[in-house]
Amino acid sequence: MALNPQLHFISEQDYLAGERISPIKHEYINGDVYAMAGASVNHNRITVNVLRNLGNHLENTPCEPFSSDMKIKAGNDFFYPDVIVVCHHQNNDLYYTETPIIIVEVLSKSTRRMDQTLKRQAYQTLPGFEEYVLIEQDLVDVEICRRANHWQSEHYYLGDVVYFAAIDLHLPVGAIYARVVNPDMQEFLARSHQEST
Repeated sequence: MALNPQLHFISEQDYLAGERISPIKHEYINGDVYAMAGASVNHNRITVNVLRNLGNHLENTPCEPFSSDMKIKAGNDFFYPDVIVVCHHQNNDLYYTETPIIIVEVLSKSTRRMDQTLKRQAYQTLPGFEEYVLIEQDLVDVEICRRANHWQSEHYYLGDVVYFAAIDLHLPVGAIYARVVNPDMQEFLARSHQEST
C-alpha cells in the first residue's frame, strides 16, 4: 500500500494512541506519520492466499499469522506488513509486535522502493527475524531473503515451490497467485488449458 505523509514529528506515544482511534492506518517513520492507501484486488488476493495457507499450516502450533492490521516495531519505527508470522509475543502491547519470524510484503509500483530498501533494512535488525518475503502483484515473482543465507535473494516462479524454512512449509507459487489476474498468470492459465484439451 502506498504511503502519503500526514503529520510531522509526533511522539511514539502519540502515534500509538492515535492509531487506536484512527479509521485510517498510518506507518511511523523517523517521527513522521504516513497514511496507508488502499490496496488492489490482486494485492488482496495474494495477501489472503498467503495468510490462509500459513494459518492452515500453523494450526495447533505456538506460531500464528497476522494480516496487515498488526504493526511491527523496528527500532523507533512502526510498519504494517501485509502478513507476518509470530511465535512468541514478547511485549504487552496487543497492537504491535517486535518478534516476527516471517514478514511478507506484496509489492506495487508505489511501495516497491520502500519495501526493498528502508523496510528491508529495518526488518533485518529485528532479533529472531528469519525470512523476508517480497511478492510482485503485476507479474509472478516471489523473492525470499533469509537470515540463514545472509539475506541473499532467492526467486521463485510459476511451477516452483516456495520453502518457508522458518515454519517448514512448502507452498507452490501457483497457490500464492490463485485467482490473481496479471499477464504471467493469464499466459500460464491459457497454456494449461491448451495442454488439457
